[in-house]
Amino acid sequence: MTHPLPVRWWPCQLAIAIGLAFSSLSVPIYASPKSDDEAVEHITVAGSIGQSLAAHTAVLNEDDINRKGAASADTASLLRGIAGVHLNATGGLSSLPAIHGLADDRLRVKVNGMDLISSCPNHMNPPLSYMAPNDVGTLTVYAGLAPVSVGGDSLGGSIIAESLPPEFLASAGAEFSGEVGGFYRSNNNARGANLKVSYLTDTTLLSYSGNWSKADNYTAADKFKTQTASGRPDHQLALDEVGSSAYETQNHSLRLAWQLNQNNSIDARLNYQDMPQQLYPNQRMDLLDNEQINLNLAWHRETDWGQLTTRFYHEKVDHMMDFGPDKQYWYGSNAMMGMPCTPIRFMGDPQGTCAAGMPMYSESDNNGLTVKADYYLAANDVLRIGLEMQQYALDDYWTPSGGGMGPGTFLNINNGQRDRIAIYAEREQATSANWLLMYGLRYENVAMQTDEVEGYANGAGAPGMQMMQAAAFNSGSRSSTDHNVDVTLVARYQASAAVNVEFGYAHKVRSANLYEKYTWSSWMMAAGMNNLVGDGNGYVGNASLDPEQANTVSASMSWQDEQHNSLTVTSYFTYITDYIDAVAANSMWQPNQFNVLRYKNQSARIYGTDVSGTWHIGHGKSGHWQLDASLSATSAENKDTGSGLYQVIPVQGSLTLSHQYDGWHSSLEWALASSKEKVSDIRNEIQTAGYGLLNLQVSHQWQSFRIDAGVENLLDKFYFNPTGGAYTGQGMTMSLNGIPYGIAVPGMGRAVYAGVQWQF
Repeated sequence: MTHPLPVRWWPCQLAIAIGLAFSSLSVPIYASPKSDDEAVEHITVAGSIGQSLAAHTAVLNEDDINRKGAASADTASLLRGIAGVHLNATGGLSSLPAIHGLADDRLRVKVNGMDLISSCPNHMNPPLSYMAPNDVGTLTVYAGLAPVSVGGDSLGGSIIAESLPPEFLASAGAEFSGEVGGFYRSNNNARGANLKVSYLTDTTLLSYSGNWSKADNYTAADKFKTQTASGRPDHQLALDEVGSSAYETQNHSLRLAWQLNQNNSIDARLNYQDMPQQLYPNQRMDLLDNEQINLNLAWHRETDWGQLTTRFYHEKVDHMMDFGPDKQYWYGSNAMMGMPCTPIRFMGDPQGTCAAGMPMYSESDNNGLTVKADYYLAANDVLRIGLEMQQYALDDYWTPSGGGMGPGTFLNINNGQRDRIAIYAEREQATSANWLLMYGLRYENVAMQTDEVEGYANGAGAPGMQMMQAAAFNSGSRSSTDHNVDVTLVARYQASAAVNVEFGYAHKVRSANLYEKYTWSSWMMAAGMNNLVGDGNGYVGNASLDPEQANTVSASMSWQDEQHNSLTVTSYFTYITDYIDAVAANSMWQPNQFNVLRYKNQSARIYGTDVSGTWHIGHGKSGHWQLDASLSATSAENKDTGSGLYQVIPVQGSLTLSHQYDGWHSSLEWALASSKEKVSDIRNEIQTAGYGLLNLQVSHQWQSFRIDAGVENLLDKFYFNPTGGAYTGQGMTMSLNGIPYGIAVPGMGRAVYAGVQWQF
């Protein structure tokens, strides 16, 4: 199982020494805006300046987040409507953002400076699932041409989620403040509550933030299946009910920040998540317990030459999966039609077999240390240098439960380790009044290894050739070291006061994750539980995988007039060598069914165009009218096979008419997606039809009270989510083809929601 982490954390002393060498530095402080009736002046600790990749960057501020997150517990859902971004639907709390068709580990997602890692063979606990929408202060998306200072070990871009920076009083005194709120959504009976309380002085911030949310299964706008049976006696699902889509979670965060002097501040956070349930309509298993605790310590400093930030974080995850309430739980010859049986009996027992579910456990430890310096060479010339270290250890094991699952423990990944060390240098400079350049280089060392494995049983008669495949895996290479180099080159030219042109090149490299490298069994039952993409297939790892390498060229033109009407058009082309796709794991592959696949390096090509714009229609006594639009077109192909890449939407977009008047904000959005016909053939990906949805939203902000309400899918339109995967939400999901093939996961029908927030 997991080895003690400090033994491997040998680079720690180096990074600490670098941080201590700059101990005389501190963070800048700036006065925050005050309302007329604000009694106490506040100051806010500001971080490093942002990178100027305007055309390739989208930023959601607190106002955007309040509107988009009014009745949602899924932080990734805040990204809807950003050009070039779509969401791969999973559980109700854990959507996976995709940028230009690249998702999950192909994006770098940072949460308050931490590189969190999904510790689950189905990636049910991605980084953004550990941060509630109420806790997000800013959300930044770098599409394609991500600076090396925020990239690394990724291909498609970066997503940076940050809480609001710490705030202090400007003079001696104390202040207590807080916020309480809640929401309700009709379709799936979703409800949630949140609480924030803070105590401020001129040198100290102490705060608590907590939230809770729960939801039942949601319903589609129409019937989408022909079976009501769940695999459990006396439990039926309506034909329009999306099985295994319920969830419940709670998050708690303590924060203590000190302003030591005008040159130093420390920000310490302790975060805890308890997720007792998140069911999955596109996976064979459900999340039935996820407990995460993380400690995040940051030290901000400033000197006359610039800024420096040192951060250490530790994350521990205990994750458990089994069959949830909508999936068959009892298996074996003594569990006829899913009936409960007793006692538990294993394969070979003359009195039959009886299996109680299939418990699966993932335990991980994640340590990270970063040192980042911004050195001001001149007024418009910044050099950024950084050192990053991460140490990740994972145990993934399945305890015996009866039937073929036993009598021993199945070691899916045994003491897997994935350690990263990276250094980078990046310069951003204005070479003239019209030209801005950014160029950076990043080197990353990624070392992976795992210990020997074994199946449930070691006898020659164990199902799925467990003994033979475990022996072959154990005798093969179980370690690798990758030397990855990233490059980003961007030039921005201001052609006029209204027009900017931006173009650039990026070379990005990503090493495989532990599940892609070190899962080893092609036994249908075991492989079916290793699935990162929700397509219903089973997957086997490949210890010989090389890192993926993406070369991207991109050009953009943006226009904005004096009235802030704007238009941005960005085109890009990406070619990926050693793209990690899938091939048939054996000769049993068939169309129109679920199969066992194996990861393999191939090549891929992605190109497309993103368009976004804003038109301020009018401003007068009736308020302010505005029209916002976004459109993304993406073409993605596996160049080795000619097949489409998985979970890519050819064309998607939105058109939003909004109105603001005297604290009121209302909007009507038309969200659209084209049909998806070019699909991943090897995965038997399901084609989907195009659709358009209407969403209505209204909100009002008073001095200390806010209300949001709306209707999503106003016309109750039935549609299949083009990136929702295959429906596996009910029935005998342990058997690879024990459930119907060819049903996509439908989107939610009409949902009325309301949310309130009160500040005190």
